[in-house]
Amino acid sequence: MILKDSEQTRKQGAFLVKAGGLIAFRTDTFYGLGADPFNQDALQKLLALKGRRDDGKPILLVISDRSEVKRFNAHRGKLFDLISARHWPGALTLVLNARANLPRELTAGTGTIGLRLPGDEQVREFIRACGGALTATSANLAGESPARTAEEVATSFPSGLSLIVDGGAARTSEPSTVLDVSKDKARLIREGAVSWRELQETISSVE
Repeated sequence: MILKDSEQTRKQGAFLVKAGGLIAFRTDTFYGLGADPFNQDALQKLLALKGRRDDGKPILLVISDRSEVKRFNAHRGKLFDLISARHWPGALTLVLNARANLPRELTAGTGTIGLRLPGDEQVREFIRACGGALTATSANLAGESPARTAEEVATSFPSGLSLIVDGGAARTSEPSTVLDVSKDKARLIREGAVSWRELQETISSVE
């Protein structure tokens, strides 16, 4: 079911997430698949829907506010604090040490978790309504290109989703940049909307 983004649609989406359902929504980059990150059954359904096996890749999350980090992160350092202060909100996913009590589906046994504070206030408001955090793995089958519209999501997933929130076409041509700051030195996993050069300038100010 595809519904245009509206206050009522968001309320319905939040209700479905809290009930253990799977939804699709436009993030600040592409469309993502949203589930309650603490609901293990929902996470298993999500991985099955995507066609992902235990590939060693954590499920990335989007959060509504910086204060949500402590629910997922075991301990953080100056590197995270400085980079997040300069580049959040924005299209930057930061990989941190995960709390030991998180579902294994989230961390894939890596001991880390990827978090992003989206640069779109409306997206953050929706995440807030869903409980402060949502999974945001790209809304496509494993190995396919990320969905840029609600219609593309529906084509990839004709069944299995409780709701597709149609927030219009993706507003970027690039995914989020993914940076691992779980150790003393930052490691670039994927360059995207935030350039590696820009991040290096920030990192050098810490070192």
